[in-house]
Amino acid sequence: MRRVPPRTLRGQLTAGLVILLALACIAVGVTTALALRGFLLGRLDEQLTASGGRFSASLEHEVEPDADNRPDTRGQADSTFGARLLNGTVTQAAVVDDTADRSLPLTADDRRSLADIPSDGHGRSIHLSALGAYRVVAVRGDDQDVLITGLPLHPVEATVHRLEAVEAALFGAALVITGIAGALWVRISLRPLRRVTARAAEVAGLPLASGEIAMPGPLADTDARTEVGQVGDALNHMLGHVEDALTRRQASEERLRHFAADASHELRTPVANIRGHAELALRHHGPVPGEVRHALVRIDGESQRMTRLVDDLLLLARLDAGRPLEHQPVDLTLLILNATDGARAAGPAHRWLLDLPEEPVTVTGDAHRLQQAIGNLLANARTHTPPGSEVTIRLTSDETHVSLSVSDNGPGIPEDLQQEVFGRFVRADHARSRSTGSTGLGLAIVHAVITAHGGTITVTSSPGHTTFHLELPH
Repeated sequence: MRRVPPRTLRGQLTAGLVILLALACIAVGVTTALALRGFLLGRLDEQLTASGGRFSASLEHEVEPDADNRPDTRGQADSTFGARLLNGTVTQAAVVDDTADRSLPLTADDRRSLADIPSDGHGRSIHLSALGAYRVVAVRGDDQDVLITGLPLHPVEATVHRLEAVEAALFGAALVITGIAGALWVRISLRPLRRVTARAAEVAGLPLASGEIAMPGPLADTDARTEVGQVGDALNHMLGHVEDALTRRQASEERLRHFAADASHELRTPVANIRGHAELALRHHGPVPGEVRHALVRIDGESQRMTRLVDDLLLLARLDAGRPLEHQPVDLTLLILNATDGARAAGPAHRWLLDLPEEPVTVTGDAHRLQQAIGNLLANARTHTPPGSEVTIRLTSDETHVSLSVSDNGPGIPEDLQQEVFGRFVRADHARSRSTGSTGLGLAIVHAVITAHGGTITVTSSPGHTTFHLELPH
């Protein structure tokens, strides 16, 4: 079944106004038509009662073709019908035609209809085959017979139909005018609601997820006496709460960024000292117990991992703070080649495939950060796919954007993790990530670097296939 599309409030109000007016017009039209018909039938009944009996009574006299005693048609209108019934049988029937009378042939149905008319002097409507619709009155004559007089209903019906036609034209014009005027009136009346809707849409379009937000000013439509004013006042209160929450969140994020930057900066020196002392102890030529040497190797490895973690945190803090990047022409093709060489050296068991255009592709940006982002993508593919997996790096370019995709045929990313894969300290396999020295910040850095360059990055994954797709402006 086809679903009816939802209608706008303006359309519903206008349609409701027109429908109500149409119902009122129909009620008025039906009432006036019935009232006019009843009035005209009453006049017709009075006319039949006042003058109809004379014509029917003249039918009581036997009329010979050459006799002078014709029915009395004086004062009778054309098409006046008269009939005489004796013992329930129609003995004579005639109709006035051009101030004379002519006998009227009756069918069996006509005779039954005439015989069924009560002789109470009240008007009845019947249909005669040769004449059509008639209004008739039956009264008893002097000879215990029944005299029936009738007048045609055509003038009554024609008058009622003319009234209906005039009303239909007037009501139709009124509906059209009301529809147009009502639509304009509803449009004007709903202007405050449109302003409320526009303000809500403006707020909905703001990037509320991150960054400092400049909330729009309060609405002026806050008259509590109107429904729209009540909605506007409620929206202003809601926006005030949202702005306060965003301000608090922004302040909290700023404090967190400062803390991460300060902590990372302060940790760099002691971590470097620890690493330096460990390397110095390992270079000692004297005898070193095996357990001590093993501990020194562990200290050196963990200090290197700590150094990478501190550097990554410091980089993210700087990118979050909006630190400006270098904007120089960068040969993206060369960066990909260099990153792939490094990936081959780190993962010789993987198959590294390149699909690059013949001409070098250049973008404007920070070469060092872009190199780091591409390297992180390749390292992520190497870390989370088994040996022998195939990794394809594809680069395309058009007039406005550069597209880079890194695809692999590994096990894929769990569906519940795909929405969070660019978050910080997110790991698909904690044990494997830690064993390879991963900090869980690699993809977060990729996302931050690409976003800082005005680009986008997305991921699509299913078992046996994962693709990271990023776009950068030229």
